[in-house]
Amino acid sequence: QVQLVESGGGLVQAGGSLRLSCAASGRTFSSYAMGWFRKVPGKQREFVAAIRWSDGSTYYADSVKGRFTISRDNAKNTVYLQMNSLEPEDTAGYYCGAVPVRAPYSRPSRRSSDYDYWGQGTQVTVSS
Repeated sequence: QVQLVESGGGLVQAGGSLRLSCAASGRTFSSYAMGWFRKVPGKQREFVAAIRWSDGSTYYADSVKGRFTISRDNAKNTVYLQMNSLEPEDTAGYYCGAVPVRAPYSRPSRRSSDYDYWGQGTQVTVSS
């Protein structure tokens, strides 16, 4: 049974930092990329960042580039999202997902509908 379990959310002041974790289990993810999305009520799930499991290549939404860093720990089967310089606009539920990578070095999809597996999410609230 595949499981993605997020942790690390919370309440932080603007300008602060948080690190989210996504622990993956239940299958081999070497042919997958792991992505972080976020969602606020009334809006669609928004792509934040992705990392290709095989070689660690990373991809970011323009809104978080330079502030957020996605990384992975192969030994722990865990993906991280380090979030710095947080803004109130970053307030959302953050979700970890896994998407198949169709070709060895192809860019991971940014469409949530392409993701096979999802975690339960973790809430991030940034106060002004």
